[in-house]
Amino acid sequence: MKLAANLSWLYTEFDFLDRLQACAEDGFRHAECMFPYEYSAELLRDKALEARVQWVLINAPAGSWADGDRGLAVELARRDEFKRSIELAARYATTLGVRKVHVLAGVVNLNDEKALRAAWDCYEENLLWLASSMQGEPIDWLIEPINRFDVPGYLLNQQADAHELLIRLNRANLGVQMDLYHCLRTEGEVLNALSQYLPTGRVKHMQLAGVPGRDEPGAEEYAQVSALLKTLGYNGHMGCEYRPKAGTRDGLGWIRSVGFSGTMESFET
Repeated sequence: MKLAANLSWLYTEFDFLDRLQACAEDGFRHAECMFPYEYSAELLRDKALEARVQWVLINAPAGSWADGDRGLAVELARRDEFKRSIELAARYATTLGVRKVHVLAGVVNLNDEKALRAAWDCYEENLLWLASSMQGEPIDWLIEPINRFDVPGYLLNQQADAHELLIRLNRANLGVQMDLYHCLRTEGEVLNALSQYLPTGRVKHMQLAGVPGRDEPGAEEYAQVSALLKTLGYNGHMGCEYRPKAGTRDGLGWIRSVGFSGTMESFET
């Protein structure tokens, strides 16, 4: 397993373009971020090369975050905008050497049955279009169950729903991003979910954070997770998508306390 610093959440005490070097100095060799589109892909590629850090994950554009958008895939009226967002994400991923792109679903009125059914239908149709139109790209397009405490009304919030959807769609370039924080918030535990879903091969990327505050992960939640991941042989990336309580560097001791010390150069034993 390889830890990846999420530079939208970590090292925010630095300007964004300086965060790659900062995380490299602490031993990270992999990085991810939410939305890189404020900067040119070429500049972000070059900054990563200078820091000797590999970008591994980005999100596709998700609409206007400030206005409450949390994805475009569930709105039929925004299908053209969704398609443009995927095309832009693919261009960035190609330049950055990224092989994983998270596609946010979006929010819906959960109390309106008609709107809810329409959202699911639109979501599936958009994912099928995505899988077909991007089948020539070396990219896994990921869906992620997100808890509704943090994002009220988010369409996809259960691990089982994500996996059932991918089984139904049956497209090799679609996968699940399993965020253990969201899983813990929604379903209360992760060990059974990991044992059930990791062996399927559908989980293409993972993330974590402390519960419930989304700060540094603690041994209480993650020591058993660390041991199970070793047993299951997970060798993908684990994105560190949390909000540090103080400075990022002051809180990195969690890596050793939960048993992930072998995943970063600075913490190898």
